[in-house]
Amino acid sequence: MKLTAEGSLFVKKKYAWAIILLGFLFSACGYQFTGGGSLPSGITSVSVEMFQNRTAETGVETIITNDLIYEFTRREQVIVTGSDKADAILTGVVRSISERTISHTGEYTSNERRVEVKVDLKLTGRSGGVIWSAKGVSDNEAYKVMPEKQSTERKKREAIKRLSKRLSETIFNDLTADF
Repeated sequence: MKLTAEGSLFVKKKYAWAIILLGFLFSACGYQFTGGGSLPSGITSVSVEMFQNRTAETGVETIITNDLIYEFTRREQVIVTGSDKADAILTGVVRSISERTISHTGEYTSNERRVEVKVDLKLTGRSGGVIWSAKGVSDNEAYKVMPEKQSTERKKREAIKRLSKRLSETIFNDLTADF
């Protein structure tokens, strides 16, 4: 079968229409990138308060609060340090930090552990009403167990810092999701 110049043009037009049609279909299906929305209820400024720590792990509240502030700043959302100037206040509580062994050598020797952090969050407006809340938001990270206890604690702390960054991204995306 031999295609003429006219036949070739027909095939090209057919594909062009198919591509345009697919473009319309995908643009109307509601697909969007996570966290691409805006803050709820027309909020333009948020004060991120220092999280409360209800765990025995010292300083974890500072790590998570700072990572969350960084996430807002990175995404070019307005942050106000003073709660009296903000449209809304984001507060959080570090509820739990748990560890479990995920690999071991022998009966009593751990090779690797996983640390999990759970937080509760609340966004309140100037009037004190709750605009958004989330309970039990969590993330986890594995870390290597070292022969010295100090080295193992350092590895655990590094794991908490890594999971805090991901947790902050998750919180921001949940808070700005347009449903």
